[in-house]
Amino acid sequence: MKVIHKSYKFKIAPDNEQKKLLVKHFGACRFVFNRYLNNRKETQLEEKKSLNYYDNANDLTLLKKEEQFVWLKEINSQSLQSSLRNLDTSYNNFFRKQTEFPRFKNKFDRQSFTVPQSVYIEDGKLQIPKFKKGIEINVHREIEGKLLFATISKSTTGIYYVSITCEVEHIPFEKTNSKIGIDTGIKDLAILSDGKVYENIKTLKTNLKKLKYEQRQLSKKTKGSNSRLKQKSKLATVYEKVTNIRKDYLHKVSTEIIKNHDVICIEDLAVKNMMKNHKLAQAFSDVSLGAFYTMLRYKANWNNKTVVKIDRFFPSSKTCSNCNYINQDLTLKDREWTCQSCNTVHNRDFNASIN
Repeated sequence: MKVIHKSYKFKIAPDNEQKKLLVKHFGACRFVFNRYLNNRKETQLEEKKSLNYYDNANDLTLLKKEEQFVWLKEINSQSLQSSLRNLDTSYNNFFRKQTEFPRFKNKFDRQSFTVPQSVYIEDGKLQIPKFKKGIEINVHREIEGKLLFATISKSTTGIYYVSITCEVEHIPFEKTNSKIGIDTGIKDLAILSDGKVYENIKTLKTNLKKLKYEQRQLSKKTKGSNSRLKQKSKLATVYEKVTNIRKDYLHKVSTEIIKNHDVICIEDLAVKNMMKNHKLAQAFSDVSLGAFYTMLRYKANWNNKTVVKIDRFFPSSKTCSNCNYINQDLTLKDREWTCQSCNTVHNRDFNASIN
């Protein structure tokens, strides 16, 4: 048994009154995040002083006592504090060079807020602070473990969700004593050194015609009009479909790989740098290698498996897996090549996965 944190995502169906209260929570948490992000930036520039979570939390307590900000008292105070913690994490991660600088939140993007405690489900309803009646929830699978916290969100398509994070006792997959090398790419998602290939289903490319049509329709609408808002929702629905199909496929592939192998060797790809190549950016976005690697890592951790990163400068495609000869003339368009030393014919990706 291994204790892990696992999230369960369900649709919720708030009534009109609850929707208004949710809008207030989304807006207040967004306001707190943006206000104190701006506060930190100004303090850093003007006073050469760095603020932390406790500075912001103390100021927020005073802010709620001011007449013009009394509306903040309608919001779950723990959700506002959680917004400050998220800001603090984002800010610190930037200075650790792990992420980009935090951006101001926009009311037209996906909306969300976190409920850190006092979350439970009773009689088919989600119970959280400030929502006395409870919100109807579609629990389509059993929730295991101890409920820790919940994140309420509203997608750009107008659908409400709750993601409930639980502390779960997980039974790891059985050991297989198998080691595998994986070469990833655009043509195929993953080529395994045992010969198995997982294709790139190209969800974005498949739906590109539909996306372009909806985007053209959006560009014809008058800014600020209701028809533009409706069209924006149509476009967001197509994007959401693409994302969900891709995510489902990546989960299935990553789970199968982790279940069947104990040691998984992957490339240490600079995905962000690859996205800067305007000729390949869309294709890399479609295959979503960053998300795939993230899934492999956390699922390996859950199941006591090992993911090994290979140096990104190691010439895995150029090196002959039979005699270690390095073909310096190999280019990206060469899908097959013959070793000049031992005359072995290599498939570029399969050869890389073996190495």
